[in-house]
Amino acid sequence: MVTVIYVQPDGTRREIDAEAGDTVMTAATGNLVPGIIGDCGGGMSCATCHVFVDDQWLDSVGPREGDEDGMLETTAVTSTGQSRLGCQIVLDDTVDGLVVHVPECQE
Repeated sequence: MVTVIYVQPDGTRREIDAEAGDTVMTAATGNLVPGIIGDCGGGMSCATCHVFVDDQWLDSVGPREGDEDGMLETTAVTSTGQSRLGCQIVLDDTVDGLVVHVPECQE
C-alpha cells in the first residue's frame, strides 16, 4: 500500500491508503476525496484532477511530461511550479506518504 495525504484548502488532511500502480486521481476518486473530480477518467483531457504537490515531494514525483503542461494551462485555479495532474502521478513505494494540496475549485 502507498499512503497519499490530500490537504483541502481549509487545511483539513485526509490520508488514503492506495494500491501501487494507482494514480493520485484514482486514489482520490475511489475514496471520494472532495475537490478531485477526474471527469475524463485519467485521459489527461480535462485537468479536473489538478493538485499542488507539496514542496518536499516535487523531486520524488518527477517533472511534468508530454501534454501535461498544456493541460495545466486550462485549470480553474492558476497553476504553479507545484502543479501536476493527479492522473499523471503513478503511486509506488518511492512516493509513500506523498502530500498533495487540493485547489479551491476544479471547474
